Amino acid sequence: MAYQGEPGAFSEEGARALFPDGDHQPFPSIRTVFESVEVGRARWGLVPMDNSQAGSINETYDLFLRHGLHLVGETIVRVDHSLLALPGTALDEVREVISHPQAIAQCEEFLSALDANVRAEYNTAGAAKKIAEGELRGVAAIASRRAGELYGLEPLADRIQTYPDNSTRFGALSRDPASLADPDKSSLVFGVGHVSGSLYRCLGALAERHLNLTKLESRPRPGRPWEYVFYADVDSAAAAPEMVDALEAMSEHATFTRLLGTYARATRA
Repeated sequence: MAYQGEPGAFSEEGARALFPDGDHQPFPSIRTVFESVEVGRARWGLVPMDNSQAGSINETYDLFLRHGLHLVGETIVRVDHSLLALPGTALDEVREVISHPQAIAQCEEFLSALDANVRAEYNTAGAAKKIAEGELRGVAAIASRRAGELYGLEPLADRIQTYPDNSTRFGALSRDPASLADPDKSSLVFGVGHVSGSLYRCLGALAERHLNLTKLESRPRPGRPWEYVFYADVDSAAAAPEMVDALEAMSEHATFTRLLGTYARATRA
């Protein structure tokens, strides 16, 4: 299973949760995770979908339109951020903090009270690894406690995220559409034209069949200025009769409809 980041990243924790006995391979970006699965370098990939505090990971959703992969599972990982530095470092000695932009956003309140510059890195665990390998004094990383243990860093503060209940939902990708477990949830993307009531009619196809919509978000359609697509999650397996009918009805009002995957809903972290 391919995942974005380094050992000790929250994405690796998600990969270990879904495939505890699997071969977990780190890749430098979400894009390269998609590409590794598409070309067969990895059988599955794990990508971040949404964070309970910072919202959707837009890059992931945009990449779904560029790649013909399927969502086959999901897992929710509790995200507790620690401030990590080389052993012997005091909190008031930290002059710079590095981490992934999402982690920085999730710890904004803590960072605002810290007299230090903040710089984005590609990954939380990658930031910890960079400090350890470069022996960077006065620099701290926002990452998991496990990342600190792996790279020999000490926690200066724990659970520094602004909101204690902080979780990230990760999706499992595959070229094979078969779900990892019995499906009870579906994700889709669809587009609508600039026609009065078109979005209302698409959503009505779900409501009329008493299908529960748990996510709806619009994103710009790449290469088509001022056109938007809608991503939706529905509490139903794609093969359920009411879902089959709903997708058929939606196609009458949408410019396109694509089922991203049907899979087993994850329990909350």
